[in-house]
Amino acid sequence: MSGEEEENAAELKIGDEFLKAKCLMNCEVALILEHKYEQLQQMSDDPTNQISQVFEKSLQYVKRFSRYKNPDAVRQAREILSRYPLAEFENRGRALDEEAIEKMLTDLSLIKKFE
Repeated sequence: MSGEEEENAAELKIGDEFLKAKCLMNCEVALILEHKYEQLQQMSDDPTNQISQVFEKSLQYVKRFSRYKNPDAVRQAREILSRYPLAEFENRGRALDEEAIEKMLTDLSLIKKFE
């Protein structure tokens, strides 16, 4: 993206560093941070190795707003979403009809019931 163009996430104009990046759901970030937290806890015998407050608050946030908790449900949600032509960051202006959106939401809600 040239320096003259202004970034605008609503229009999917994002920085060059994000062009090939994949967007993660809160539940995916929670799994990653929980794994890292466990690793840090195991190393906590060393008093100089403390978990930062920012890390802990980030973990609390994604856990609180994660719809899916177990890894299988997270994988199923990702697989369902990959079936649809969604943009990585925003879905504004995409060509999904109401029926497709309803089907996607129904499929996602079924995952929650069996979690």
